[in-house]
Amino acid sequence: MSGDCGCGVDQNFDGSSPAYKRVLIVIIVINLGMFFVELFGGLASGSMALLADSLDFLGDSATYTISLIVIGMPLAVRAKAGLFKGVSLFIVAAWVLGSTSYRVFVEGVPEALTMGTIAVAAFAANVLSAVLLLKYKDGDSNVRSVWLCSRNDAIGNLAVIVAASGIAATDAAWPDLLVAGIMSGLFIHSATRIVQQSWKELSEAKRINI
Repeated sequence: MSGDCGCGVDQNFDGSSPAYKRVLIVIIVINLGMFFVELFGGLASGSMALLADSLDFLGDSATYTISLIVIGMPLAVRAKAGLFKGVSLFIVAAWVLGSTSYRVFVEGVPEALTMGTIAVAAFAANVLSAVLLLKYKDGDSNVRSVWLCSRNDAIGNLAVIVAASGIAATDAAWPDLLVAGIMSGLFIHSATRIVQQSWKELSEAKRINI
């Protein structure tokens, strides 16, 4: 059992419960809706951080759907799904870093009000998702990756809010660039943890031949 709140699940939990599946469906809908909100908001405000976060929402919608599909499947399949999501986070990190580097050479300061308003909405959506998933944060790599993604997104949104405040105060683009870089580092850290747990589960699956 989880030692954090006394109400969690152990690392063998694979998501096979009606309650968890319902939570996952709700979170998929939330993430897909926020992808469109942040995409249009990022384009309208010129915020690279918002555009990066919109891509993360889209990626989360896809990977959470994969998580839902593989629930109840053999350990090797679930571990491979977790591995895929870990690799996808590395790709998102690379995209954010590349976009940030490009932004350095492009004139224009993001529109802070739009950026900040949308970031607040995204933060609320991800906090709700993280709270719904809190009970399941210590499951297998497939389940744990969902929790980590939602937690990271909430942290990232909070950072975007800070960036918007910095842009409003300085009328410069560097707070947006700084936040995008921090977000990419967070993605890399979580991707590493997910990949490590997935490899461990794959090795276990091979050992017991399931």
